[in-house]
Amino acid sequence: MNSMTTICRIPAIGFLVFFISSISFAGDLSFSQAWSELQKNNDGLAAAYANQEKSEHMVEAAEDLYWPEIGITADYTKLDDEVSLEPSDLFDSMPRGDVLEKFLNLLGRIDGIPRSQINDAFTSEMTKDYVVISSLNAVWPVYTGGRIDAAQDIAVNQLAEAKYLSRIKKQALFEQLVKVYFGVVLSKEVLAARTDLEKGLFKHFDNSKKLQKEGQIAKVERLKAEASYDKSRVEKNKARRSLEIAQVALNHLLKEKHDINPNSLLFINNTLPSMSEITTETLKNHPGLGVLDSKRKQAEGFVDVKEGEYLPEVFLFGSYNLYEQDTLAADLAPDWMVGVGVKIPITTRTGRSGKLKAAKSTIIELDYLTTQAIQDLKLLVEKTWREANTALEEYNGLKSSLALAYENIRMRDIAFSQGLSTSLEVVDAKLFLVSIKIQRQVAAYQYVLSLARLLALSDQMSSFSGYQ
Repeated sequence: MNSMTTICRIPAIGFLVFFISSISFAGDLSFSQAWSELQKNNDGLAAAYANQEKSEHMVEAAEDLYWPEIGITADYTKLDDEVSLEPSDLFDSMPRGDVLEKFLNLLGRIDGIPRSQINDAFTSEMTKDYVVISSLNAVWPVYTGGRIDAAQDIAVNQLAEAKYLSRIKKQALFEQLVKVYFGVVLSKEVLAARTDLEKGLFKHFDNSKKLQKEGQIAKVERLKAEASYDKSRVEKNKARRSLEIAQVALNHLLKEKHDINPNSLLFINNTLPSMSEITTETLKNHPGLGVLDSKRKQAEGFVDVKEGEYLPEVFLFGSYNLYEQDTLAADLAPDWMVGVGVKIPITTRTGRSGKLKAAKSTIIELDYLTTQAIQDLKLLVEKTWREANTALEEYNGLKSSLALAYENIRMRDIAFSQGLSTSLEVVDAKLFLVSIKIQRQVAAYQYVLSLARLLALSDQMSSFSGYQ
């Protein structure tokens, strides 16, 4: 019985260990994983995609402009009186109506029938004092002066603009994530360096107390060691607060309630792509230039629309009566009709001339904006590329200083224990080491930021992991 219980507990214990270990590592997240999560959960990017979807529906709507417009209408009209037709009205409209008029007058004299009764007898009710009619109507544009084609082109380029705006939002998020994610990594490195300094200065302070007891150093040397140790604690706490702030920013960006532990480290590459290569890719792929190009094409489409307002429209139309009253007017009216219509605009009050000139001015404006944007992008690429190289040179250039700092500490500790060095010299050596460590990490951080911006500008964000 006991052996069976033991056997059953082994898988359970293994599962529990696996479950606990999975929980403890649940906060670890590589940069690639963080980027994937951000693209799935960011509201701003989702809004950009919704705007893109809206533009897709507008393209579908523009495709319907060439279809006929068909609808059913029903009208009820109240008249001030019934519409009737008297013989005199009918005779007046006839070429020989006077002959018939004389015939009725003669008939009245022979038979003794009053003229009013004769009129009443021959009066016909055309329609009642209200009219009810329902019909099926259709209008089909055949030629619109190119306005439909222009409207469809505008919708297509609005969709292109929405796609470019989504890419701009994605690039901005990529740069933001790099800044925040590796900001946490940098803050952890700074805290680690400050913690090491605190431990080193505590050890130095402890040694100074022993040496003072033995009479090998003066009290002032011990006080300097103590003061340096206390200051290192303050700096370590400041570094911890900075890490907490950076952590909150990363958690908020990725919508995580618990702290995320970035497990991707800061890095440095020996070489960067050439400036000319990145500039070429940026001018070819940057979505900001795509937005300006799509806006220019929209302005060209608007010019076509306004020029089309000076041209005639040709359309087919038709109507079929679905319901009509039982009256003489309804009997006389045709049940259906079809035809061809032409509408020639002569004067309008829509301000088409001014709007046409405004659209042409918009094209000129966008040409200038595109030229300026190209110059700005070239400058931004060059500036960012030089910043990346500066950070790379700084990181590599401090390698010898790091080796010097370690050796300097070793020698100062030995000299201080022998009474040949002051406490201030030991503290300065340790501070120098920490400053070199932090400076190198800051240089690596600046390098990563500059690299990320270069890749975002040239639309090569997918290659970022290859540089890590």
